[in-house]
Amino acid sequence: MREITDAIQYEVNKVILGKRELVRRVLLAILARGHVLLEDVPGVGKTTMAMAFAKALGLSTGRVQFTSDTLPSDIIGFSVYDKHTGTLQYKPGAVMTNLLLADEINRTSGKTQSALLEAMEEGRVTVDGVTHPLPQPFLVLATENPVGSAGTQMLPASQLDRFLLCMSMGYPDLKSQVLLMQDRHHDDPLESCRTVADAATLERLCTEAMDTFVSDEVYDYIARIAEATRQDDEVTLGLSPRGALALSRAAKAGAYLEGRDYVLPKDVRTILPHVCGHRLILSGKARLHEKNVQQILENVLRRVPEPAVREMRL
Repeated sequence: MREITDAIQYEVNKVILGKRELVRRVLLAILARGHVLLEDVPGVGKTTMAMAFAKALGLSTGRVQFTSDTLPSDIIGFSVYDKHTGTLQYKPGAVMTNLLLADEINRTSGKTQSALLEAMEEGRVTVDGVTHPLPQPFLVLATENPVGSAGTQMLPASQLDRFLLCMSMGYPDLKSQVLLMQDRHHDDPLESCRTVADAATLERLCTEAMDTFVSDEVYDYIARIAEATRQDDEVTLGLSPRGALALSRAAKAGAYLEGRDYVLPKDVRTILPHVCGHRLILSGKARLHEKNVQQILENVLRRVPEPAVREMRL
């Protein structure tokens, strides 16, 4: 399946210029059956990237532009009375799709946020006592706009924990910016993106990725990293058990994208900041000394001994 994962990245990279590592990490999250939160300013291509992944993967897609008046029923759906049958008929909400782009999730109420995050966690929605399973695969690419705080409702730590990865897209480099303007003066970039997979193929890829072997030494390494964040004087809230599970899933997907059927410690180290950065809450002491999460995690990795697991050469 390496050819398919390479083809997916190739197609998305034709649309999203100069962001190869970011595209790889989003695909990693998809293979780990996780959701992604992008924190960035408007106009850097977050929506375009979601649409490119949907097209390359052959998935149905939906988009919700969150505002202060977005209701939970807009997300999970609602029931209406059918006078001909005398029963309630379910009208699907935005979550009834494969890939949902949740734009500016911080600009809606906590109640609406919770409705989406419950669907993300459970893989189903319940309306008027009736449970409706979500299409599989189901993935959420959510965005937060850090510019301007008027009307925002930031996600609490317990809800941030539902996202496998949290990343910033960032501006393109100078060369990519020039190419972007040259190539897209008239053309829609999504027209160049081909469909190279479908939902069934993606399910097989996800299953294979999660079957990647993890040795006891690597599991112990992940557990020690989690424990080190909880015991750190500069961290108020360390990595939760859910976060440790997310780290192991992400490491599996990372190894799979590298063409290996086993996880190495470097797979854990590489993805650690993007899995754990949004899950840690720094103490007042750390903020006073202007420390950031990246520095804390680097210190944790220096303190936790790396297991002697080596790459096998064929």
